[in-house]
Amino acid sequence: MLIRLNQAQPYVLSLFRFVVGLIFAFHGAATLFGVIGGNQAETGAWPGWYAALIQLVCGSLVALGLGTRAAAFLASGSMAYAYFKVHQPEAFLPLQNGGESAAMFCWAFLLLVFTGPGTVALDRFFGSRNTEATTAEDTPRHDKTPAVSV
Repeated sequence: MLIRLNQAQPYVLSLFRFVVGLIFAFHGAATLFGVIGGNQAETGAWPGWYAALIQLVCGSLVALGLGTRAAAFLASGSMAYAYFKVHQPEAFLPLQNGGESAAMFCWAFLLLVFTGPGTVALDRFFGSRNTEATTAEDTPRHDKTPAVSV
């Protein structure tokens, strides 16, 4: 059972990336364009309009798996800013200050910074060096024995 779960991990990671990115992009679209039940932000208004732009662009990139690590890093930082500047001054805990989604998005995107996009991503089709599998010779060795090729 554990072997099957491990084999599915890169595909489930891709699905996780897609869903999180898509939901984030929807948040941005709702604020930028006033669609999907959102309230449209005034163009250029700080920080709402810029946050929505980051949400739309980075969410779309993450959903597609294109520049995932960089887009996720920017998205995670924007959500950390949103949490600590907007929500946390109201109360300490996310349940008390309404910052649950900001906190969850922040940590979800930070996870994607470290895990990468998974197996199904546009980065793979464009030959990004950061998403290609490494060989045994490329893997850094942490022991003192020298690497010998046979």
